[in-house]
Amino acid sequence: MSIVWRERLIQPQPVDHGVVRGLCAALTGRYRFLRPVCVGHSLLGKELPVLVLTLPGPAAGVPQRVLLAAAFHGQEWLTALVALGLCEDLCRAVDAGLPLCGVPVERALAGRQIWFLPMVNPDGVAIARYGSVAAGEYASFVAAAGGDTPGLWQANARGVDINHNFNAGWAEMQALMQKNGKNQPGPRQYPGNIPESEPETRAVTDLCRRTPFRHVVALHSQGEEIYWDYGEHTPPQSHIMARVMGEASGYAVTAPTGFASHGGFKDWFIACYHRPGFTIELGKGVNPLPVEQFGDIYEKAREMLVLSVLL
Repeated sequence: MSIVWRERLIQPQPVDHGVVRGLCAALTGRYRFLRPVCVGHSLLGKELPVLVLTLPGPAAGVPQRVLLAAAFHGQEWLTALVALGLCEDLCRAVDAGLPLCGVPVERALAGRQIWFLPMVNPDGVAIARYGSVAAGEYASFVAAAGGDTPGLWQANARGVDINHNFNAGWAEMQALMQKNGKNQPGPRQYPGNIPESEPETRAVTDLCRRTPFRHVVALHSQGEEIYWDYGEHTPPQSHIMARVMGEASGYAVTAPTGFASHGGFKDWFIACYHRPGFTIELGKGVNPLPVEQFGDIYEKAREMLVLSVLL
């Protein structure tokens, strides 16, 4: 069934940090079982808001927590809108007592808590959308590094690619970067000089260290692919979960190559906690994916996304 967007808070629209904060406030104002949390700040001081979905009533023991995070890369801001769309869909289903994509959401959420972090890299999103003028004290560097070139900027304001800044396969990634000339800050793929050098990365890792997530999901674009594996500590159920998500969406269940093979959030989570972690590459085309594709991307992925947080 096609989504009727006019009935929703989350509309197909370009987003930045201000829009995301406004949408988070609107959602928490409408749904009593959503709790807003700030989990850190970006390099330029922007709050990183999280929405925590917990059903009303006394919890039976410690809930199983799942984290869905998006917009690690500046040009991939559409993933923030997808994360918030999923949050609203789950809330609407609970509020109405109805299933979502055939899943009895209220029953599936019993004993579970979903954390939505829609925009990990708000400074990068601002640069991708508005150019070097949005980079504050780093504006001169960003301009010189190509920040005013449309479709180029993925990193944060310091030129560090957040999804290469996690401590997973660090030595292998450094060797790969040196070999390919990615050893200086720039618009994409530079991992930084040490793991977790960036406040955005530390906000995510610190959240995971103090919150025992059952599994995590990272939203990226593009390619219609699901990545689930990272080394010897990948749990057996990860592949089963990925296959279920792939069957629900038609997305390919595969493995990244090249620069994307190490240093990512799901890589770090699997290596550190030996629990499932997934990267979902939404949509197809060239980043930034046009907002006109949001409806089609979200509708195709919606069942998969519901399963990704409720499996």
